[in-house]
Amino acid sequence: MIKDQIQAIITAAVNKISTRSTVHIQSPDNPQFGDYTTNIAMRLAKELKKNPLQMAEEIAKQIPKDEIIEKVEVVKPGFINFWLTKETLSKNLIQILSNINNYGKSETTRGKKIIVEYSSPNIAKPFTIGHLRSTIIGDAIANLLEAAGWTVFRDNHLGDWGTQFGKQIYAIKTWGNIGKIEKMQQPVKELVRLYVKFHKEAEKNPEIEEQGKIWFKKLEDGNEEARILWQKCIDWSWKEFNEIYDKLQVTFTENDGKGYGESFFEDKMDFIIKELQNKKLLTKSKGAQIIAFPRDKYPPLMILKDDGATLYSTRDLATDKFRLTNSHYSADVLIINEVGAEQSLYFQQLFEAEKMLGWVKDNQRVHVKHGMYRFKDKKMSTRKGNVIWLEEVLEEAKKRAESLSKQHQTDATVSQSYHDNANIIGIGALKWNDLKRSANMDILFDWDEILNMQGNAGPYMQYTYVRCRSVISKSNFSPKNKLPRIDYQAEELELMRMLEKYPSIVESAAVNMAPNLLCNYLFTLAQQYNLFYQKHPILKADQDTKNFRLALTTAVAQVIKNGLYLLGIQTVEKM
Repeated sequence: MIKDQIQAIITAAVNKISTRSTVHIQSPDNPQFGDYTTNIAMRLAKELKKNPLQMAEEIAKQIPKDEIIEKVEVVKPGFINFWLTKETLSKNLIQILSNINNYGKSETTRGKKIIVEYSSPNIAKPFTIGHLRSTIIGDAIANLLEAAGWTVFRDNHLGDWGTQFGKQIYAIKTWGNIGKIEKMQQPVKELVRLYVKFHKEAEKNPEIEEQGKIWFKKLEDGNEEARILWQKCIDWSWKEFNEIYDKLQVTFTENDGKGYGESFFEDKMDFIIKELQNKKLLTKSKGAQIIAFPRDKYPPLMILKDDGATLYSTRDLATDKFRLTNSHYSADVLIINEVGAEQSLYFQQLFEAEKMLGWVKDNQRVHVKHGMYRFKDKKMSTRKGNVIWLEEVLEEAKKRAESLSKQHQTDATVSQSYHDNANIIGIGALKWNDLKRSANMDILFDWDEILNMQGNAGPYMQYTYVRCRSVISKSNFSPKNKLPRIDYQAEELELMRMLEKYPSIVESAAVNMAPNLLCNYLFTLAQQYNLFYQKHPILKADQDTKNFRLALTTAVAQVIKNGLYLLGIQTVEKM
């Protein structure tokens, strides 16, 4: 990575005039201040009680101008700015063309292990639009971490255990028809209908609520009929989950690709209770067992109900104990939970409890939180008592993408191609709309913004990629190890500088677990390419200029494709 080379050069310069210091460099927001900048002089000046501007000038004198660095500039109050040589930018272009899909990947964290838990829908419950954010944000974070060199374990912590299954089993036995459910295309909708009926009937007859408890006790005790019906609920749910995950192109690695659900830890919770008791971390409160935090740092965390029943906190502790002691992972494995912001307090309690148990160190547990969807479409926001099924949203995205194709079609071939790729474009648009903003922000769900061809939207990114591929397809260009020397135009240099920053952006997005940083970069790159495309001929330029611009176009297409792939978005070749 060129950034690492620059950092090494500056570190060597600093070490000539001072004790060894950690040098950090970054890309300035304004390109007028160079390709990279550092504030090391100001930090050193404070330590050594020197003038920061003079310190910056001393360091700058030690930096050689070579084939990498073209210019060094010192500016108040003590920043040191650097410009890369055109030769460096040109070599980077060749690197993109040769590395292809691997450009942007690194091995800076090779050997380090990380578990990313995301999606985590509930068995026999709707897979709603509310699950979309965790699913696609978690998937993108896992992709970014892999690109940065981490060994990533992708887990799906399904809600497949709890008292609700006693109610579900009773409802199926009383009002359901197993044979019919087996044949249904969407069996979960029938399970939801039966579950709702259970509660309506229980309001009229409290004895029904008691039956739910009885059947859950049977399930816990291993009753064969209860276990069979419970397993059917899981199988029926996965029939729908698999279809959704296939459409979203989202996968998991753990437990044969299905993730470890809560039921996997059913027989492991007693060990957690014993460890908590042995370490004197459990306190009795109104019959329940709780963890009280020192100095009332957080409200108490309930571990056992007054009737001795476990809670999701108990199951989550059992889950993390398994992760931290299983040789498949390691005791220092980093564990990420991508879950809604409304659970922030709970995860603070959980992480603190794990530290009190001596399981984890600071920063070993991370909660990546996301905001909620709000809806501009009144039909979507006012369905009181109902849920917005994700399957319906994905289908609507496809239909709207098909409609968009008709507005922009130029011939039958393009129209058919757009129709064939509507699913990719529609789902890609949904993902981009989510990932382009900070995860903890609420999102206004607006179809017009999601499928915008002009602004910061998925279709615009697809259109830019297709434009690049279209230009390349009209030539006989093939990447070479050397590019022709030309007088670069301003727009060409800007693109080359942007392309050089891609590996650093991927690294930053991974470190911060912030896919929006990559989206911001890709959108700016697309805008810059489209400006270049409008101002400068490619296929009609003289031979050397044409070959360079085709190489530049190929590199832009490759970086857009690589970046979208990390976001979980497929590209299309035609629109």
